[in-house]
Amino acid sequence: MKRKAIGKDEVVSFQITPMIDMTFLLLIFFMVTSKLSKEQVKMDVNLPTASASRIPDDLSNRDVINVDKDGNFYIANTMASPEQLKQHLEERFKAAPPLKIYYRADKGTPYEVTEKFMKLAAEAGAHQVLFGTYRK
Repeated sequence: MKRKAIGKDEVVSFQITPMIDMTFLLLIFFMVTSKLSKEQVKMDVNLPTASASRIPDDLSNRDVINVDKDGNFYIANTMASPEQLKQHLEERFKAAPPLKIYYRADKGTPYEVTEKFMKLAAEAGAHQVLFGTYRK
């Protein structure tokens, strides 16, 4: 079997087209996932105000849990019972630890509902819970 030797006149080139294709694919991927995470927060919740609130540096990779003023839980925009919520959180913790949650409760939500949620989150292994508020 003969091998063709590279002569001094032949130039070895670097193909940049696949790299450009990959860049565009990644760009489209991040644009789509960003849109999906914004859709999870789209539910209309009248958040409470807090003078000491601050915007976290990183909101990515968080499950968004919404609670309406009647105390109903929503995983993103889908209504869930407390048992379904606990099961969802446990599955998310097993699939991709650590479990991080963005909790958005209406300012009219009774404290007992938030207390119940915190207990569910702790039992599921939540690593970090952020509470959604408006800044004064």
